[in-house]
Amino acid sequence: MALDSIRLISFDCYGTLIDWESGMLDVLRPMFSQGRRSVPDTELLEHYGEVEYALESGPYLLYREVLSRAVQEMGRRLDMPISEQQGSEFAQSLTQWKPFPDTVAALQSMKKKYKLGIISNVDDDLFAATSTKLGVNFDFVVTAQQVRSYKPSHRNFQEALRRGGVSKQQVLHAGQSLLHDIAPANALRITNVWVNRPSVRPGAGAAKAASAVPDYEVRSLAELSSLVATAGA
Repeated sequence: MALDSIRLISFDCYGTLIDWESGMLDVLRPMFSQGRRSVPDTELLEHYGEVEYALESGPYLLYREVLSRAVQEMGRRLDMPISEQQGSEFAQSLTQWKPFPDTVAALQSMKKKYKLGIISNVDDDLFAATSTKLGVNFDFVVTAQQVRSYKPSHRNFQEALRRGGVSKQQVLHAGQSLLHDIAPANALRITNVWVNRPSVRPGAGAAKAASAVPDYEVRSLAELSSLVATAGA
């Protein structure tokens, strides 16, 4: 698919712009190191991805509650009790998760040529804390809280298309998760790019593993910025 017609790039945030894997593991490692037992990073991320998806597939909960319940459920599965207080601390840690080193410069470069938007499985207040770290003003932000559903629900993408002010054929969606981003974008026939960042759990990271074939694949946001910079040049 040609990128010449693209006018708007929408982004997943956590995992794509924000290094949620490192942010999570910084908090999860000490929680799941009890006595002589320490759960490997890959296992922590796998459990998190599965539990998060199960919670997001049920009745709507704020993402802060999803985060808190997820870590407590991981504790039950691993027979390593996690308190409600620890769950709340894990949820609050999201506000401290940092952008990947290439994120801000790449966003600022793409902003010169494209409208930029966010489609994120997050609460408004949590994204507000993150947005101060991203270095650009987005043309729109669609959160799970606003539409009361989580990706891969099509509602989140449909709301983004409504707000974007361009035709669907002029949108490129960029995301790290095959499950949450690439599969629904394919179903809606939105041109997409898989930002397949390096991970201790390749191909999935902290998301539930899934299969989907993206239109494009890059390994970083810097690579995406270079890719779209040449479109129409």
